[in-house]
Amino acid sequence: MDQPAHLVLFRSEQQVSSDEGLSVYGAATWGQFFVYQGFNRRLGWMHTSSGVDNIDEFAVEVRGQGDSARWRDGTVWRPFARRAVRLLVRGADGTLRERAFTTLATRHGPIIRSEGGRWIAVAMLNAPRPALEQSWLRTKATTLAEYLRVAERKANSSNNTILAANDGTIAYLHPQFVPIRDDRFGYTRPVDGSDPATAWRGLHQLSDLPQVVRPRSGWVMNVNDAPWTAAGADSPRAGDYPRYMDQFGANPRGAHAVALLSGDRRFTPALLRDAAFDLFLPLFDQQIPLLARGFAALPTRDPRRADLRQAMALLIKWDRRWGLESVATTAAVYWGEALWRREGPKARAAGRPIFAWLADTTTDADRIAALADGWQRLRADFGGPIAWGRINRFQRLDGAIASRFDDHAPSVPVPFTSGNFGSLAAFGVERQAGQRCFYGTSGNSFVAMVEFTPHGPRAWSVLAGGQSGDPASPISTIRRYAMPQVRCAPFRWDRSPAAPIIRANRVPPPRHGPHRRQARRADRGRQGRNGCFPATSSSSRAP
Repeated sequence: MDQPAHLVLFRSEQQVSSDEGLSVYGAATWGQFFVYQGFNRRLGWMHTSSGVDNIDEFAVEVRGQGDSARWRDGTVWRPFARRAVRLLVRGADGTLRERAFTTLATRHGPIIRSEGGRWIAVAMLNAPRPALEQSWLRTKATTLAEYLRVAERKANSSNNTILAANDGTIAYLHPQFVPIRDDRFGYTRPVDGSDPATAWRGLHQLSDLPQVVRPRSGWVMNVNDAPWTAAGADSPRAGDYPRYMDQFGANPRGAHAVALLSGDRRFTPALLRDAAFDLFLPLFDQQIPLLARGFAALPTRDPRRADLRQAMALLIKWDRRWGLESVATTAAVYWGEALWRREGPKARAAGRPIFAWLADTTTDADRIAALADGWQRLRADFGGPIAWGRINRFQRLDGAIASRFDDHAPSVPVPFTSGNFGSLAAFGVERQAGQRCFYGTSGNSFVAMVEFTPHGPRAWSVLAGGQSGDPASPISTIRRYAMPQVRCAPFRWDRSPAAPIIRANRVPPPRHGPHRRQARRADRGRQGRNGCFPATSSSSRAP
């Protein structure tokens, strides 16, 4: 199951074929001529964002100025590597003028700024040709062994890979560009670049990296989290690897996925699709009991007892599942966003993942304060509780990359939430100035399921918004994406125009998802199909 979470209109769905035998189907990122994640006749792969440390900063001691400037490397003062750079820069009048720069670099990498009396050098992957080769050649791989031979270029620094082949092989693969470092040092902040012990010492071999191949659990997964739960009991162990192999840690989506995949389960395409759009929100299941404990501990005369009574009743009775008509989902999201705003900076300052911070450091008083903040905002925005589908919307008014939104224009209700709360189906939103609804800008961009059979692969997919940038296009998939409902992915392995398009069997609508009647109710508002309401409006629907 492939559910990349990026800018919601970030992908194109396509088949790429050649006279040399290439035939691959999937999604490409804007501007790329290769399929970024997809499948060919025998192999399928998808990518998630990795928490591996792939960029480091080194603070070096400097003495001297101008051409005489030197940086200290242990006991040796070394000259900077200098490079003249000339660029054409367009001025305000539209004309091009040449500007010249001299860049300075240490053996760690180029100098990018000064901080605390030292100069900061940055080290990162800088191999554009091998990176392009690896991205292109992996689309031709038909076995895990072939895929790994391509990966030996070690030019993927940021993508985890989930792989499946028609011989039954499944695998989790870590990014291949992983520098060897001294694990005594904390590379999440600039390290002492004048201490030779902090320097990179080549790259890890692929066999040194966390990976899972053909696990006994029968499944592999990743949801932009650490690899330590990638295959249940058969996952790599964090203690066997340096700390820099992962900085993300666990997240609620990972716990959600493991719970759905674990046990003696057999998935059909329909059941897999239902699992990918499961309604449960684990973060709130973890946090609401702690919030309730904090509320119960409030002094009898604390005015927040009365102010937050309705919010607490909604959250405590709620089943922790998103839905278009769920008023409690709206209350929970407002609280969750306030919690994120308040606790996120604290977690970053401590150098800790936000989800670990919320679990073991956030106090009950912090949770109550966030609820008061979120509840006040909800009442200011809509006058009180309101159904989630009325305000969580998917809208595309034109083909612009930077979307603009309008509460008075048609939009479609979306039932799922941000992945931050544990929803596997992720829908990140923004609120533009002058608008009151939430509009999707990130999250699931291309959703696909691929099944390898003795007769070749079968696939189902849905692309956010469809291939056309015209919102009036008859092939727009906005409603299909929001329902959610995948369709058979059309592809042909023979390049002849007369060759038949291979189609899989239709997957029935979700058994637990929002049906059309629900969607129509979520659309029905005083402004038509936009879902926004006057600030004095409220909803009395049950959670």
